[in-house]
Amino acid sequence: MKRLAAALLGLCLSGLVAAHSFQLGAIHIGHPWSRAMPAASPTGGVYLSLQNQGKTEDRLLSASTPRAESAELHTHINDNGVMRMRKVEGGVALAPGQTVKFAPGSYHVMLMGLKQPLNKGDHFPLTLKFDKAGSVTVDVVVQDGGEADSHSH
Repeated sequence: MKRLAAALLGLCLSGLVAAHSFQLGAIHIGHPWSRAMPAASPTGGVYLSLQNQGKTEDRLLSASTPRAESAELHTHINDNGVMRMRKVEGGVALAPGQTVKFAPGSYHVMLMGLKQPLNKGDHFPLTLKFDKAGSVTVDVVVQDGGEADSHSH
């Protein structure tokens, strides 16, 4: 019975970790996560969702973390049939009522010059700076990624 209770508690807690979110004014930040990377990888990515619950446009301007030398907003573009990653200049616009998903193959926060490996189960802070809402520090959870879809430059 104790093992069953412990297992149920573990499932409940893992659901909470998987569903963590943050609020900054009208901006809802859903489940910031990063994929576990090989120890030698100098880069990583952070994914999340941004929902503007307000009545005016806002813009994600930048991101920073002590976990990497730099963090940049990136996206993927189709360059004559070849998908390429590019730095987003001017930030990511969030129209009223809009949700923007940062996901593999789309927008993401590119971490460059990792100061330590991204290992499954790790957590690290990421500060997001918005044009109108201001800044907020969120907790990024490192999840298992899988070899076939690993994120790298």
